[in-house]
Amino acid sequence: MFRPLTLDWKRLPSPVAALSVRRTSDEANRRLKLANKVAVVTGSTNGIGFSIARRLAQDGAHVVISSRKQQNVDRAVAMLRGEGLSATGTVCHVGKAEDREQLVARALEHCGGVDFLVCVAGVNPLVGSTLRSSEQIWDKILSVNVKAPALLLSQLLPHMESRGQGAVVLVSSVAAYVPLPRLGVYNVSKTALLGLTKTLAVELAPKSIRVNCLVPGVINTDFGRVLTEDSACEEHLKYFYGMQRVGRPEDCAGLVSFLCSPEASYITGENIAVAGWSPHL
Repeated sequence: MFRPLTLDWKRLPSPVAALSVRRTSDEANRRLKLANKVAVVTGSTNGIGFSIARRLAQDGAHVVISSRKQQNVDRAVAMLRGEGLSATGTVCHVGKAEDREQLVARALEHCGGVDFLVCVAGVNPLVGSTLRSSEQIWDKILSVNVKAPALLLSQLLPHMESRGQGAVVLVSSVAAYVPLPRLGVYNVSKTALLGLTKTLAVELAPKSIRVNCLVPGVINTDFGRVLTEDSACEEHLKYFYGMQRVGRPEDCAGLVSFLCSPEASYITGENIAVAGWSPHL
């Protein structure tokens, strides 16, 4: 009576084998979830931008790398291609109209269209107070950090629309929620990006283009060195941290890939903190 049932049990895969098959399947799906998609990533030759570009490529997308220096672009593209990933690149100072046009042209030349735009490029030429900043400082920070993402998106929009849907990820900073006195105008520019995200999300939703915003905390990059090199400042910041550590560029990459993927198809207008703690309700 029990023998057939016992034989059926013997035919079942072991829990370890079943788990192994499931993991293999999950990994394959993750690698392919952005297959045949094209992502333009600004400020992507190191730090957060490079980690995001690498993750998008690992998940199947072709990435278009850009930054202000040719040698940095060449190095980043070579690293990704050396890992078997699909990447091209071009020099682009996002504050210059001709460079933005060149970036769009490169993406279309090599890929024929664009599905995702991730705006990481940003500047902070002054460590100091807001009211002591010159008009030139105001113009440079707002031009690169706020105006450039909107203008670049306006140039890419027709090509994203032609694909039927798309995703945009802007990159702000936790300084938008908890301003640091030493970062003055930079704080203001990053707060403006939160509003830009909300506005663009409403405007582009009818076109099936989603717009969300990554809000990193203190991340261990060259850009964040002004904070991480000051041990007193770092310890003060850790007072807020639930994780009690400074972030890594890789901590940001998975979220961006998710926001670009079909898994986030009903998420738009969100400002999402990756900071080791939550700066808002």
